[in-house]
Amino acid sequence: MNWRAGTKSLLRVLTMANTRTKIMTTNTGSENIAKATATATKRSVSPQVETVAKKAKTAAPKKSAWAPFDPSLPNNMVFPTKFEIPPKPENAIKIASYNVASLPACIKKGFNTYIDAEDADIVCVQETKLNQPLSTAVNDKVYKYRYWSFDEKKGYAGVAVFSKFKPTLVTYGIPGFDKTTKGRVISLTFPSFVLIATYVPNAGEKLIRLPERREFNRHMEKYIRSLQKEGKSIIWTGDLNVAHTADDLARPETNQKSAGFTIEERTDFSKVLKPSEEDESLPGLIDTWRHFNPTQKGHYTYYGYRFKSREKLMGWRLDYFTVTPDLMDKVVSSEIRHEAWGASDHVPLVLTLRDVKL
Repeated sequence: MNWRAGTKSLLRVLTMANTRTKIMTTNTGSENIAKATATATKRSVSPQVETVAKKAKTAAPKKSAWAPFDPSLPNNMVFPTKFEIPPKPENAIKIASYNVASLPACIKKGFNTYIDAEDADIVCVQETKLNQPLSTAVNDKVYKYRYWSFDEKKGYAGVAVFSKFKPTLVTYGIPGFDKTTKGRVISLTFPSFVLIATYVPNAGEKLIRLPERREFNRHMEKYIRSLQKEGKSIIWTGDLNVAHTADDLARPETNQKSAGFTIEERTDFSKVLKPSEEDESLPGLIDTWRHFNPTQKGHYTYYGYRFKSREKLMGWRLDYFTVTPDLMDKVVSSEIRHEAWGASDHVPLVLTLRDVKL
């Protein structure tokens, strides 16, 4: 190879290398420019704009405004001074149940106005918050037989039953589990049935007392089944502190983990309303109000004082009259006294039966 040919070859190699370097430099420059542009754009967006954008992505849809299921119901904020309650049918008796949320306070707000107007044969009250009998609670000439049960803790729980008729037997607490239930259960035995008046314990804030509540549930079911085995007809009533189904409270979707609507509490209540798992010959009790109102929504027995719950008719059905099936043909009606709110955060309920002996 002569020197001229070698020089030409060397020039070609150098030219090609220079071209490649320019291309690489151009590409790298373009990438740097793109990165710089993106960084500048990102920096130009203010934190406020980014926050709004994030919220727009994560914001949940707004809840629809609350509307009561049955706007025809009373939503009075003050306890009535007068009641118009029709007389009971011939050969019938009435049993009333009422969580008074402190009997002394309820009396001051009009308890006796309701009691006199209702004229029930038996009155069961829960959450008296008393530790000794209150002699002026009811007219002792009308209700000659009065039974009280107190919790050991002062001003806590407490149940009472006032009757025009003398029972053949009175039992305090749940037999075999009476140490912690004396202030929550009184059973009166009459010729036609055993009346179990109950104030079921609340599971508490953050469900702290749910284990104790479930223990109570187990013993209560055991007690009811033992009476059934003896051939007794049963009326189980009171503040049972559970909304059994989604139709028994205003906001089921937001209360799945709230005391009174946990799956555990509802399941335990369902067990009592179904045949015994241990002995299928023992039938479940019947929720009398739901029996007569199988699809009704919006009828509650408890309206909290907060959030204008009563005014909005946002409540819970926590109070019940349940009976063994053999009594259903004697049940005339099972009613909620919707208008009787204001002396307590609960309203009374009334069971009317015919052709039963007291």
